[in-house]
Amino acid sequence: MFKTILFPIDQSRESRQAAETVASLAKIHGSRLILLSVVEVPNGEAPGDVMTSPEAIAELLESAKTLFSQQGLEAEAIEREGKPAFTICDVADEVEADLIVMGCRGLGLTDEGIADSVTNRVINLSPCPVLIVP
Repeated sequence: MFKTILFPIDQSRESRQAAETVASLAKIHGSRLILLSVVEVPNGEAPGDVMTSPEAIAELLESAKTLFSQQGLEAEAIEREGKPAFTICDVADEVEADLIVMGCRGLGLTDEGIADSVTNRVINLSPCPVLIVP
C-alpha cells in the first residue's frame, strides 16, 4: 500500500516519537523509507531554533539511519535547503511518496508564526496522504 514513505525529521521530540510509527509502517508494508531534513537559510527573522547548520543536519540524518538500521530497515537520507513545508512537498513529489509521516509539531514555524506551522502547511500542500503522529 505504501511503497515509499517520506519521513521529514528535525531535532524535535515529536519527530523522535514519530520514528517508531514510521518504522512499524515501513516494516508492515515493506516500504522504501526516505528521511528528509531541511536546512532553512536564515533571513534575519527566522526563529532561533530552526535548524540551519548543515553539520547538525548531517549528524541528525546519520543517527536516524542508524536507528532504523538497528530495526532492520534501510533508509535513504536526503538533505535539502529551503522553506521546510514547500521543500517537504517538493521532495514527496520527486520521490513519488505514497505517504508522509511527521510529528505533530516540529522546530520551525512559518513566517506567519504559531498559527500556521510547517505541519499545517504540509497537510495543505502535500501531493500524497500525510500521517501526523501526536
